[in-house]
Amino acid sequence: MKQVTVYITLKAGVLDPQGKAIGESLHSLGFEEVKEAKVGKVIELTIEDGPNLEARVTKMCDKLLANPVMEDYRFEIEEAVQS
Repeated sequence: MKQVTVYITLKAGVLDPQGKAIGESLHSLGFEEVKEAKVGKVIELTIEDGPNLEARVTKMCDKLLANPVMEDYRFEIEEAVQS
């Protein structure tokens, strides 16, 4: 089994109202050192290992997990921890 972590972020130039609100809130709380805040998503998948795993995860991201028009993504694949 593999543990796949997908990180999804907005592409450069796409408005991020949530990030802007977080940045403004942090400033109002006195955290003036924050210059920018961006909001993204993290998706964790446990997947059976198999051939072409990276290509399969890329297809999952392109077809469902990310919006390729507005979002960029990257992912990491590791051995799943057995409990």
